[in-house]
Amino acid sequence: MPADLNDFFKKENKDKKPDFIKDMGKKATYIYAIIVLIVLLIIAKPYTIINSGEVGIKVTAGKFEPIPLEPGIHFFIPGIQKIIRVDTKVRIINYRAKTLRENIIRSEGIIDKPAINVLDSRGLPISIDITVQYKLNPNSAPQTIATWGLTWEEKIINAVVREVVRNVVGRYKAEDIPVKRSEIAKLIESQIREQISSLPNKPVNLIAVQLRNISLPPKIKEQILRVQIAKQEAQRVKYEVERAKQEAEKKAALAKGEAEAKKIQAEGEAQKILIEAKANAQANAIIGKSLTPELLKLREIEVQGKFNEALKVNKDAKIFLTPNGVIPNLWIDSYDKKRASSK
Repeated sequence: MPADLNDFFKKENKDKKPDFIKDMGKKATYIYAIIVLIVLLIIAKPYTIINSGEVGIKVTAGKFEPIPLEPGIHFFIPGIQKIIRVDTKVRIINYRAKTLRENIIRSEGIIDKPAINVLDSRGLPISIDITVQYKLNPNSAPQTIATWGLTWEEKIINAVVREVVRNVVGRYKAEDIPVKRSEIAKLIESQIREQISSLPNKPVNLIAVQLRNISLPPKIKEQILRVQIAKQEAQRVKYEVERAKQEAEKKAALAKGEAEAKKIQAEGEAQKILIEAKANAQANAIIGKSLTPELLKLREIEVQGKFNEALKVNKDAKIFLTPNGVIPNLWIDSYDKKRASSK
């Protein structure tokens, strides 16, 4: 059979294939295309999921888009675009002693750094422990990352905090720092806020700054301890003096009260005597007015009668007469000179 005849029959048989076989071939092409697309999605992964507490920054050919991406799934073109996820939750930096390495991240959003070493106004070394709470401003996150990079915490928070702490604490003497701790803490926080808020686009929201510990040189600690002991002793002496003063005032008040009482009592006694004297004087005046010559004559007669009666018993009695013929008022028994009687 000629070759061209064989080709004719093959062509005829090919054209006579069933339609379902033709349809299966077309579907397989679609399936292969879908599989290839899935493999490309898995390998290239041209999407990113933004979680709550995060924002996404889309970068197209090295240019940062100004509007941040909200939480959710977002697609990009691999090789041309990429999406950077940044944390907008509250973050903490602890500056404290006994940290062996810089930037030790203990847990999500918490960073440990060495304590801040400062020189006081006389050049003495001081160590400051401080905690700073802050978070990235989500609205200006693209501009912040474009300006400061992904190490924005080091360039903004760490740099500002160390500078402010050294400037503020360096104004004071070491021995004055514990006494003025509250004042220093307020100055540190206010100046950190002022410097961070003055940055363009307000990249960071500062939440709190807490001054936790101040480590002084041993000699300064001893000096402060001696001063505190001296102050406590002075307070004790002052208390004792005040107490003694109060006791003295109490005794003086009691003495004054007793003196006043005695004075009132004496005045009462004097008043009583005066009243009695006035009463006696008035009585004597009344008696004096009542002594008429006739009454006195009668009294003389009565007394003379008593003397006469006495002479009957004691005939040797001596009688003394008062001048001017006044009746006798004294007699003495001559037999018993030891006995005398006053009438």
